[in-house]
Amino acid sequence: MGAVSEGTIRAGGKVLGIIPRFLMNKEATETGLDRLDEVVITDNMHQRKQRMFEESDAFVALPGGIGTVEEIVEMMTWAQLGHHRKPMVFANIGGFWDPMLALLDHMRDEGFIHTAHQVRPLVVNQVEAIVPAILSAASATGTPAEGVPSIIEKM
Repeated sequence: MGAVSEGTIRAGGKVLGIIPRFLMNKEATETGLDRLDEVVITDNMHQRKQRMFEESDAFVALPGGIGTVEEIVEMMTWAQLGHHRKPMVFANIGGFWDPMLALLDHMRDEGFIHTAHQVRPLVVNQVEAIVPAILSAASATGTPAEGVPSIIEKM
């Protein structure tokens, strides 16, 4: 999650980048976009997030800024509401996400994260452990990652 540095990795290791038009000159470089196998340009952030959701089997928050926080929190909100069961990962490199994870624990302890069993992001401390953690989570649940199509269409 976070500007053009994120993409959806497809089968065969191909990367799909999704970026709103207005960010192309602010956060993306032509050479950066050229490194992607496919680029989807959306009209706005809402379309971008919806497309990212549709194309993704999991969500990974690398260390980042406000936009990264907003995007992973939205995915956790959708999980809490039952819209999906896709793995959500905090790449907690060097303890970057420790304050955020403490806040989530606090919200859960205070009763503000309802259905907490659906809002259980994986916390991974090493980059190389991200994909194995996602694969393990997917196989452990044995449930499809998709949510309820009729609800997702309304989002």
